[in-house]
Parts: sequence; structure tokens; C-alpha cells
Amino acid sequence: MRFYADTSVRRTLQIAGDLGVVLWVWFWISIARKVHEATLGLARPGRAIDSSASDLSDRLRDAGRTVSDVPLVGDSVRSPFDKAGGAANGLAEAGQQQVAAVGSLAHWLGLAVALIPILALMCFYLPPRVRFVRRATAGQRFLDSGADLDLFALRAMTHQPLHVLARIDDDPAGAWRRGDAWVIERLAGLELRSVGLRPPNGLASSDRVAP
Repeated sequence: MRFYADTSVRRTLQIAGDLGVVLWVWFWISIARKVHEATLGLARPGRAIDSSASDLSDRLRDAGRTVSDVPLVGDSVRSPFDKAGGAANGLAEAGQQQVAAVGSLAHWLGLAVALIPILALMCFYLPPRVRFVRRATAGQRFLDSGADLDLFALRAMTHQPLHVLARIDDDPAGAWRRGDAWVIERLAGLELRSVGLRPPNGLASSDRVAP
């Protein structure tokens, strides 16, 4: 797999871009963690309510069990304590629900804070990087197989702007059909450089010399 270009300028830009993406991801993950922790702080009142209400419920029920031992009136006196303990349990459950709701909010808010900017960047950055890797890898495979340059020359006539082709030859298609080696090499060099590959050694790069 070819992840980076052969040419130094383009390779430097690609490395800088990849490092920038890594820093961008790290930055927003850090921000998301802080948002998550700050949001979880909203659950402190709910935890306090849960703890206090649970403790109150236990104390009321203990008091009810204690007064239930009083002869004759024990059971009737215990009933209000049990009811008050049940009410305290309801308050504790409300605190628990608040804690759970805040936890869910912190989770999804943290994900949103991290994913939205990260995915937004990836939508713009990844497609051209993937295209480069696919094109450069395929081009290098052809070069390694020893294939001739006709295919790259033909692709250059398809992909390169007309004014660029005109600088090589007034009729590049005709020169390609005639098998003009100099024009084919120049066209192939254009295509190879466009996909980030260095043309093979010996590829024509100087001005044409008349026979």
C-alpha cells in the first residue's frame, strides 16, 4: 500500500495533514471528556437526595420497628413510620432517576461533542486520501510488474487538462497512436506525478532533440 507520495513536497503535505487529523481527533476527544465530566457534576444533587432519602427511610423503618414493641399501641404507631419510610424511598428513587438521566445525558453529549467535528473533518479529508492510496498503489503495482508506459500515457490524455497536454505536443493523441516514445514518456510522467509516484529512471524529462 502506498500511503504517501514519492515527491517530497506532496509527501510533506500529506504527513502534515495526517498529523493534523490526529491532533484534531485528540483535541475533540479531550473536549468531549471534559464535557462528560462537567455534565456528570449535575448528578451530585441527585446522589445527595438518594443518599439522604435512603438514610431517612432506614431510620424511619427502624423507628417503626422499635415502637411496634410497645404493648397495645405498637402496631398503630408503627404504621405512620412505615408510610413515611415509603415516601422517603420514593424520594430516593427520584434521586436515582435523576442520576441515571444525567449519566445518559453526559454520555450522549460527550459523543456528540466528539463525533460531530471529527466526522465533519473525515468527510472532507478521507475521500481524497483514500483515492490517493488506491491510485498510487495501483500505479506502483503496474510499475513493479514491468508494464510499459502506454497505459499511463493514455490515462494522462484522459485526466490532464488540455493546456498541459499542449505543452508536450500539438497532437498528443496522434503521437501516442504513432508510438512516439518521447511523447509517451512525457505523458506517462505527467500521470505518474499526478498520483504521487516518481517516474522511472531514464524517463524523458528534457526538451526534445530533433533527429
